[in-house]
Amino acid sequence: MLTVGISNEITKTVTKETTAAALGSGMLEVYATPAMVALMEETCMKSVQEELEAGSGTVGTGLTIHHTSATPVGMSVRCVSKLVEVDGRKLIFDVQAFDQAGLIGQGTHERFIIENDKFFQKANKKLQNMQ
Repeated sequence: MLTVGISNEITKTVTKETTAAALGSGMLEVYATPAMVALMEETCMKSVQEELEAGSGTVGTGLTIHHTSATPVGMSVRCVSKLVEVDGRKLIFDVQAFDQAGLIGQGTHERFIIENDKFFQKANKKLQNMQ
């Protein structure tokens, strides 16, 4: 059952593949904002997945974040999420990311509960409409 307060934590090491230079969001080999966003979404998604009905999932629909500190290759980034609001199918999370030196990013993430098959079929209809 989805309840306010559900939390999760995931830690990953910064690699050359997750740098701004590699992902095209900058020219330096420091942790990329897109990589931090993906980690934030993953942390939130995994926090609630086991509480959903079989065949259901969540999709990210909004993200407001600030990436406030650079993290070099080799350091770890720990992401912490907390579910702060449940409004029908809409879920709101507070999310923060830290390296060993402290806070590097924070914000709010919105996800919606979906039926996986129905959602996938609707997305694929776009291909049929193009033909």
